[in-house]
Amino acid sequence: MALRHAVLAALLDGEYSGYQLTKIFDVGVSNFWYAAPQQLYAELTKLEADGLVAGREVVQRGRPNKRVFQVTRAGLDELAAFAATPAKPLLLRDDLVVKVHAADLADPAPLIAQLRERAEEAAAKLAFFEQTLRRLRGDLDEEEFLRAGERVGPYLSCLAGCRLEREMRDWCRQSARTLEERAGRRV
Repeated sequence: MALRHAVLAALLDGEYSGYQLTKIFDVGVSNFWYAAPQQLYAELTKLEADGLVAGREVVQRGRPNKRVFQVTRAGLDELAAFAATPAKPLLLRDDLVVKVHAADLADPAPLIAQLRERAEEAAAKLAFFEQTLRRLRGDLDEEEFLRAGERVGPYLSCLAGCRLEREMRDWCRQSARTLEERAGRRV
């Protein structure tokens, strides 16, 4: 997936400045796509040049002016075409998994600490995603929301983030326990 598609998807909910878009990526898109702020600003420039988003200047009093962007019809068509193409399988590239793979070569204490830290990070992200799900569905229970909610896409992508973070949290905890138990037997 190109960053452009993630930006177009993030802009489906409205008109946002580059700064607002970085915040949206931090809290709503981070479960499926990471981008640094400078990447987002560069991508907005490219999308505007390609006619996939339209930008306009907003004059502000006492603050610098800002540009806000919204998806154009061509951007919606691009996103629809992207959605219709076959998805590539998930590729995992994680330094921590490589370190666990090589866990038998060194003192496991630093790795155990990293696993515990990652488990806490995953738990925090999971709590955030669960809170986001509750906010998205409002007064509806999940089944009712999935059947009749207004926009189900953000909810489903957030569910994926929940499941990934839950699995990462559980894997990190299990791996840390295993390494601790094995280290205890060596002493």
